[in-house]
Amino acid sequence: MWAKSSNLFPRLLPARVSNTQDRSTCGNQIESLASYETTDERRRVNFESPSSLVQPGRVRPRWFATPAELLLVLGFAALVLPTMYEVATQTWTTEQGGHGPLVLATGLWALWRELKGKNIEQRAGSLAIGLPCLMLALAGFILARITGVLEVEDFAMYAALVSGAYLIFGRRVIRAIWFPLVYLAFALPPPDTVVALVTQPVKILISSWAVSALDILGYPVASSGVTIQIGQYQLLVAAACAGLNSIVTLTALCLFYVYLRHRSDPIAFAVIAIAAVPVAIVANFVRVLALVLITYYFGDAVAQGFVHDFAGLLMFSIALLTIFAIDRVTVPFVTKIARRHA
Repeated sequence: MWAKSSNLFPRLLPARVSNTQDRSTCGNQIESLASYETTDERRRVNFESPSSLVQPGRVRPRWFATPAELLLVLGFAALVLPTMYEVATQTWTTEQGGHGPLVLATGLWALWRELKGKNIEQRAGSLAIGLPCLMLALAGFILARITGVLEVEDFAMYAALVSGAYLIFGRRVIRAIWFPLVYLAFALPPPDTVVALVTQPVKILISSWAVSALDILGYPVASSGVTIQIGQYQLLVAAACAGLNSIVTLTALCLFYVYLRHRSDPIAFAVIAIAAVPVAIVANFVRVLALVLITYYFGDAVAQGFVHDFAGLLMFSIALLTIFAIDRVTVPFVTKIARRHA
């Protein structure tokens, strides 16, 4: 056995063999193998041969996009840039939409964070689902663009983007980035009819709360719908509390806070997300109450000046502090109960 195998080594190690004779014992055979000596010139072994090796071609970097990718980028730009320019110039410059740039920046950061931190399998979405949604969104976008209804145009644009992303990247990617997609929608102005439909009952409720609280405290106050009469002053809740539309802003900020704190805890996320709207309503109630009292003591000019903007900052502070308190007190209690019953 050892004699046959020893004949193979000169092919790999062509060197001088010592005078030690081969033995049948393992120990002597190891000594005979250890006695092989090689020189520097014979130590090199050339394994290359033109007939046995395949020379791979050099991979050249691709500097330019394919026509399909260029068409996709141009379509994305044509869909997004004109609409977002109008949103930025017409809505983000007002109190109602002033939160838009902040939501856009933080939403894009959350989107980058989700995509970077997960290894998601990309598989094209179902044409039976994505294509009808895309065609419907594009039809709504074109119709709103022609008629000049910006509030419908921006949401149709966003729906078309989400539908296109679903078709290209698939259901798993959309599921992984669901929060940034929902959160980024707050950067777009909602339709005025929807805002009026949702906020009108809230305005009436806040007005009645303010009148009831001031009446208990002995102030000469009365109300008719959203109009509050205190002393010689008459205030309209829509004017005295223009920040009522900032319920959208407060909800967005609360959702982003929940995302940063409790992204992996669905119970905590649900508790604080549900509490965001009541907290925003209470904060607006405090703002209305403060503006009514300022008007009563200092006049309408003071209430509609710097103090009006300061009341808005006060509202945001109260809302955020309330969310922090709910997070610190309520969330551990609810989480403990849920784990106990699980």
